Amino acid sequence: MTLHRPHGTLSTSSDVIHLTPEDAGWTYTGLRVLRIEAGGSRTVETGEFEAFVLPLAGSLSVEVDSERFELQGRDSVFTRVTDFAYVPRDATVRLGSLDGCEVALPMARCENRLAAKYGPADGVPVEVRGSGNATRQVTNFGVPGVWDHADKLNACELITPDGNWSSYPPHKHDDTEPCDVNNEEIYYFRIADRDQVTPSRTGFGFHRTYTDDGTIDEDVTVRDGDVFLIPRGYHGPCVAAPGYPMYYLNVLAGPGSERSMAFCDDPAHTWVRDSWATQELDPRCPVTTAEGRVK
Repeated sequence: MTLHRPHGTLSTSSDVIHLTPEDAGWTYTGLRVLRIEAGGSRTVETGEFEAFVLPLAGSLSVEVDSERFELQGRDSVFTRVTDFAYVPRDATVRLGSLDGCEVALPMARCENRLAAKYGPADGVPVEVRGSGNATRQVTNFGVPGVWDHADKLNACELITPDGNWSSYPPHKHDDTEPCDVNNEEIYYFRIADRDQVTPSRTGFGFHRTYTDDGTIDEDVTVRDGDVFLIPRGYHGPCVAAPGYPMYYLNVLAGPGSERSMAFCDDPAHTWVRDSWATQELDPRCPVTTAEGRVK
């Protein structure tokens, strides 16, 4: 299995990213990223997948099951927390945009069909996690306890200020001890340019994933638009290079009967959490809210 999928390797004639569970070599989790031209539209058949409709840039309308949602988006993932929508399996979804947009469809194979639902940006909790140079923003739009209207799908966004670390300490959620929850996970990266807001392939960051037995031991450079797959093992840190903030969308799903994003730290590094109590939060976080950039 190839875990690092650089920008362009998952594109099709119609999708910026088209990643199915079969492409990933697992069972549940997938991701599509679409561009819609100004005045244009796309029709998506969800099949056996539930999905979130998450604007990355621009705004759009969502029509599904006799419902219509107007999603106020953002200039980029580094400028604002966005509206979103949940769409069920076995649905025909029409996406339209007056001014053009880029939209992510994180998805999960599921059994139960729920109703479509709108998620307003001002209802999305923004969490500042970590401390010191491990301070980061977690935008909890699609996580259990915040958004319970899903069968299998979990998703959240993270922004790591340039020079900082996130997904740290390294942690896992797989079928090995002592984990209680087994989730496949997708990381979809966007990297801002020197202006701190415009995604660009100029900047870069780093990501690490590994297992205790050494069957996975990956240290990779990630750039804007890259995807990294986590089938098992510890993952983290993600490191944003100085000058280039990092965003990633996490998409998780697994075989459990209840949605959960519980994880287990690598015991060699979990002590780092205790050290945060003596460090100051990075004042650059939070970076964004539903009103826009904070600073």
